[in-house]
Amino acid sequence: MSLADSTARTVSVLRNLLSPESLDAVEWKEWRQPGRAGVEIHSLAKGPRAEAFLVRYGPGAHGDLHRHLGFEVVFVLDGEMINDNGDRYTRGDLVVEDADSVHQIETETGFTVLAFREAPTEPVAGANGT
Repeated sequence: MSLADSTARTVSVLRNLLSPESLDAVEWKEWRQPGRAGVEIHSLAKGPRAEAFLVRYGPGAHGDLHRHLGFEVVFVLDGEMINDNGDRYTRGDLVVEDADSVHQIETETGFTVLAFREAPTEPVAGANGT
């Protein structure tokens, strides 16, 4: 690859994501999905199955009960994420969910994560009206 070829690429850069001010400056959209409340998302990249995104849960927010159809890697940027088994993850924690894992997350204080999914999730009946 020549130097000229490298300038023709498309690159997105979000700087200083460990700063609350930088996270607040992200263009967030409400994540509407049955069983999910108080959650915002910012898509970073999406392929045929895989995707990368930022997710922000407000205080008291919760996700849906779901099954992972592929692995998911989550890096906590801010706040505290609580898994339905009682595990708590805070800033700097890296969480890897295996394919076929089933869980639901919530928060008391709010949190923001960077997430990479190999494949989508599917809802599982049984929690928060799903």
